[in-house]
Amino acid sequence: MVSHSPKSTSPPSWLTGRHRTDQPEPESTKPNGAGTNPPEAQQTESRETDSHESDTPETQKRLFSKAHDFYLRRPKLAIALVVGAAVLVVGGIAWWLYARQFESTDDAFIDGHAVQMAPKIAGYVVRLNVSDNQLVHKGDVLVEIDPRDYQVALAVAQASAASARGRLAQAEAQILAADEEAKGADADVVAAEATAENAKQDLARNSNLAPRGAVSQQTLDASTATARSTAAQLAAARARASAAESQAALARSQKVTAEADLQQARVEIERAELNLSYTKITAPITGRVTHRTVELGDYLQPGQPLFALVDPNVWVTANFKETQLTHMHVGQSVSVRVDAFPSHRLRAHVDSFQRGTGARFTLLPAENATGNYVKVVQRVPVKIVFDEPAPEKMILGPGMSVEPTVTVR
Repeated sequence: MVSHSPKSTSPPSWLTGRHRTDQPEPESTKPNGAGTNPPEAQQTESRETDSHESDTPETQKRLFSKAHDFYLRRPKLAIALVVGAAVLVVGGIAWWLYARQFESTDDAFIDGHAVQMAPKIAGYVVRLNVSDNQLVHKGDVLVEIDPRDYQVALAVAQASAASARGRLAQAEAQILAADEEAKGADADVVAAEATAENAKQDLARNSNLAPRGAVSQQTLDASTATARSTAAQLAAARARASAAESQAALARSQKVTAEADLQQARVEIERAELNLSYTKITAPITGRVTHRTVELGDYLQPGQPLFALVDPNVWVTANFKETQLTHMHVGQSVSVRVDAFPSHRLRAHVDSFQRGTGARFTLLPAENATGNYVKVVQRVPVKIVFDEPAPEKMILGPGMSVEPTVTVR
């Protein structure tokens, strides 16, 4: 019984232009020496001969005919190759039609509001009410600074205000007294004027009667002295009235000064109250404590960073290439995959586009008017907002990497 080995399906040697020789070549009868070639040289010559023959049109036509006959004898292999090529073409077209509907990038990150907390006054931390990554609510007291120095400052300001109020009351009383004194001085002036006028008339009358002997010389001298005396009294009354008016004006100026001192004292009270309120640092927003550097007992300086509060409302900042924005507009749906949670997809939408590329707002923007210019595709930040809150088990924070996919068609 004769056993037949399975036929080999590998292409025969004639498809490659090589001829296999099953019989060993006869050994050369020539003696060693001149006229013999080493085996390496013979192989090199054979390869050069085969390569030269395969380049001729007759050889290529003969090889194509043999290959055609080979596949005709194997129709299943030919059909498989044709079907495979068709599947690749159809699959490539389907993939292109599907992929052109989307634009995606891996240059995207979670973004959000982060409020840096810092004290406005100096002092020692006497109470610390937060820990790392703790959720706090708006209005919660987070840090308390030693308030004693600021309580003393408030008491001093209040005492200064009381003193200013006293000086104001004193100035008002002085104004009343000065006004009354001025009124009395004015009345004295009126009386002195009447007396001086009467004495002046008596002097004039006696001066007319004295030459005729109607009045004595003594009476004339008395009238003259009286006129002079009343004139001096009138001048003194007027001086006192002027002094009373000056005193009243001084009292009014003192009142203005006392009012200014009282206003300054009130401002000092407000500032002391503000500084005292700054000893309690409260949360301006609801968020989580991150990057905490403050500890109980630390001495704080104004403006010293303590920690940051991260708002739980986050979004995505995706840096798309400018060539990807052709069909992208506000409102288009987005599917976001977070690198930390690759099995979840979050629904979102395009919210807005930054008016300018990222390179335009760098510290040292490119100066394209100098030197050689190489065009580089720029990236534009696009804000993507989530349609719904993320599940509680998904921890999202600024800086986390995501891959958004925008449906543009």
